[in-house]
Amino acid sequence: MEKFSLEAIARAQLKAAREAGAGRSASTVIGGHERVLRQTVMALTAGNTLGEHGLGGEATLLVWSGRIRLVAGDDSWEGRDGDLLAVPGTAHTVEALEDSAFLLTVAMT
Repeated sequence: MEKFSLEAIARAQLKAAREAGAGRSASTVIGGHERVLRQTVMALTAGNTLGEHGLGGEATLLVWSGRIRLVAGDDSWEGRDGDLLAVPGTAHTVEALEDSAFLLTVAMT
């Protein structure tokens, strides 16, 4: 069994994102490309975006802190502290409306 402090990881990723030129940082906590389940703590500074991309499976975003916007085509959803967003299976972007940390959970198919 393993135990992780998502709060501590999110804090570290936000610090790294603030220091990075691209304004983002990520750390895979569980899994990886060789596993079905992957959980990654990601951080974006305000105004930065994860460009349009798709996924190879089902996914959710749990907003740990801050406020983000998930956009897929003409649809968009905002999430803030504690919100869980179901990521659409289509191409989408994620934008930080303020400095934000979130947990991306992906079940690869």
